Amino acid sequence: MRLRRLAVVGTLAAGTVALFATPALAHVGVQPGQAEKGGYSVVTFKVPNERDDASTVKLEVTVPTDHPLASVMPQPVPGWDVKVTRTKLDTPLEVHGKKINEAVSKVTWTADGKGIEPGTFQQFPVSMGQLPEDADQLVFKALQTYDNKEVVRWIEEPKEGAPEPESPAPVLKLVEPAEGSDHHGSDAAKGEDAGRDKDDDAGKAEESADGGDEDGTDTTARVLGIAGIVIGAAGTAFGALALRRRSA
Repeated sequence: MRLRRLAVVGTLAAGTVALFATPALAHVGVQPGQAEKGGYSVVTFKVPNERDDASTVKLEVTVPTDHPLASVMPQPVPGWDVKVTRTKLDTPLEVHGKKINEAVSKVTWTADGKGIEPGTFQQFPVSMGQLPEDADQLVFKALQTYDNKEVVRWIEEPKEGAPEPESPAPVLKLVEPAEGSDHHGSDAAKGEDAGRDKDDDAGKAEESADGGDEDGTDTTARVLGIAGIVIGAAGTAFGALALRRRSA
């Protein structure tokens, strides 16, 4: 009886270990996981193939329009056609003094070959900006389509403090700009540049003053030299005249 009980307990324990040791399924994600508010960034959507008998042949990524981005430019990926869908905005964006009436709402990649085969993954880089300054994250809902017509919807928004959902959407965290970056401390940088300009101007003025003294010294020396030559010539002439008078 004891041996049977031990065997049953051992089997249950092994099953429990195997259950928790099973790796979580990979999902569509975004890399890097964060970017600076108010800036531009290149983010990459990483798409793994989770099936053993089908290939991923299509990826659709929805770009949030509640915080529209003025610029969304996908990088060409060999073996994939890309389509950018734009949507008219209810409230136009103003970027660099220009009003933008529409923004990208979706980017779709479609394989023109085998796509993402089992056991592999593919990366889809996108340059985007200007990232919002009044948000802490951007959620990119994605649809992954396999060649057997199966569609996996990565659209569930993760909640802080809650377990990860079964099909989480890619999330880009937005953080405050780092000290000294292009989006932080620009006034201080301008102040330093102004100080440098003042120092440069003072140095140039000082050099100019020194140069003026040198020019004045050179002029005085030239005048004295010419005067010496004239006096010397006059002395020579006076001496010759005196000799002539003595001879006479």
